[in-house]
Amino acid sequence: MSIFKRLFKVGQSHAHTIVDKMEDPIKITEQGIRDLKKDLHEAMKSLAEVKGIAIRTRKEAENKKKLAADYERKAMLLLQKTQQGEMDQADAERLATEALSKKETQAGEAVRLSQEAERHEKMAATLQANVNKTKSTITTFDNDLVTLKARAKTAASTKKINQQIAKVDSSGTISMLEKMKAKVDEEESLAIAYGDMANADKSVDDEINAALSDSKSISASAGLLELKQKMGLE
Repeated sequence: MSIFKRLFKVGQSHAHTIVDKMEDPIKITEQGIRDLKKDLHEAMKSLAEVKGIAIRTRKEAENKKKLAADYERKAMLLLQKTQQGEMDQADAERLATEALSKKETQAGEAVRLSQEAERHEKMAATLQANVNKTKSTITTFDNDLVTLKARAKTAASTKKINQQIAKVDSSGTISMLEKMKAKVDEEESLAIAYGDMANADKSVDDEINAALSDSKSISASAGLLELKQKMGLE
């Protein structure tokens, strides 16, 4: 199954349905990453098992080669004993022949096991490539998810602000401000008018009071002068 099939786990028609329903893409991506991580775990487990089999098979092949070499060495020793007169030639050749037969058997097993080890090693290499690819994909999706979350948050905030702005009646607001301005102008004009009226009223009274104050001041001065003349001070 491809990565995208594992990620979305739906057919193409279902994918269109999801888009139409505006399903949360973050949740889909998170689920896809979880599935990939699960697949990665299984792949790594299989990789470890295959590598283990390859190593074990390779060791068995090497042991078979050593056994084959050992049987060949034994056959040579048997023939040497015949040359040295330590053993009957017929018995020595018979046993040497058996040893060589076992050598061929072990050598054949060594070849078979080596070939089997190569197959397991190739399989392990393929699994390793898949594991590396899955790791890289998960890293990419993790990074994309961080970016997607940031973009989604920004988009949600922008959408909310735009919705609030869209609800504001610009023309109504301008009209309200104009009315407020006219009202303030009217109040300011009335305040000035009332101030002028108050000043006008006060000026008449001030003139009257000033005139009276001047008369009293003149009368008081004349009385003081007359008193000084009587006392001979003037």
